[in-house]
Parts: sequence; structure tokens; C-alpha cells
Amino acid sequence: MAGGGHDEHAGHTMAAMPRVTIPAGALITEADVRFMQHMIAHHAQAVYMTRLADSAGASPRVLTLARKIDLSQAGEIALMQEWLREYEQVVPDTESWRGMRMAGMLTDEQLASLQQAKGTDFDRLFLRLMIQHHEGALQMVSELLASPRAAQEVDISVLANEVETSQRAEIGLMWQMLAELP
Repeated sequence: MAGGGHDEHAGHTMAAMPRVTIPAGALITEADVRFMQHMIAHHAQAVYMTRLADSAGASPRVLTLARKIDLSQAGEIALMQEWLREYEQVVPDTESWRGMRMAGMLTDEQLASLQQAKGTDFDRLFLRLMIQHHEGALQMVSELLASPRAAQEVDISVLANEVETSQRAEIGLMWQMLAELP
């Protein structure tokens, strides 16, 4: 989106991003570029959430899940940033989530509650909020795949499918973990 203002499309709110110019002959669309830029911020907030688990006294099971999410999403952020560089696009950093809001992302109030929670209260809140967060990522993938000619390039297609598969599986696991909490 060129100029000032906000991009309110598909539940995304962020400061205006520079205009997207697709390199000649590239098999990508503006929707692909925006998906990668937005998903970097989305994943970065999830990584931030996972790193609260150690100091919050999370249970061993929640701590293991948090570390798995951290590793997978931090790795995907690096891949997305490299993809954007290869296509000569603006590359958001891992602090970009602080100024961006997309589907499923925590509000400032939810984040403050998670930062203050300890023990089983942290586990319960973390699981509920991460389910919300993952559901937002699934919505972002769905919107990408519904965009004309989007996700035709191999790397973005594979990434979108990996996000869909892994986060859907993690949501199922988190619902199970929630049901088993005391």
C-alpha cells in the first residue's frame, strides 16, 4: 500500500508498508509479499510469547511445547526474511509485531495478562492465547490461498502448507493439554 494510512484489509492493521514492485518474470504477487511480511510479525509475537514460559514457571509439558513453537517459528521467520530479500522487498524485523495487528494477535491487554501469569495460570492462559494466535495464522493462510495467482511460487506454497499443517496439529494438542490441566 503506497502513501500513509493503514491497511485494514483482511483484519490487518499496520503502518503503511512501502509499495510492492514485483521483479520482472517473478512468479509472485503482492499478496505473497504481504503474506510474508505480515507472517514475520505474526510469528515474532508468537516467539515472544513462548519465551515468557521459562520465567513464568510453566509446566514441563507447556515449556516443551513453547520451545518447539519458538524453534519452528524463529526458523520460518529467517526463511521468510531471506525470501523477501531474494525478491527485493521490504524485510520486517522481529520487532515489527509491536506496530502491527493481524488476525489472532494478542492485544496489549492480553499480552500484559500473559506476562503477569505464573504456574498453572500461565499454562492455561498461554494455551488459550496461542490457540487464538494459531487460528489467526490459519486465517492468514486461507486469505493468501484465496488471492488470485497467489502461492504459485514453490517456497511460499510450501511455507503456507507447513504453517497450515503444523499449526492445525498444535491447536489440537493445545486443546488436549487445556483439558488435562488441573
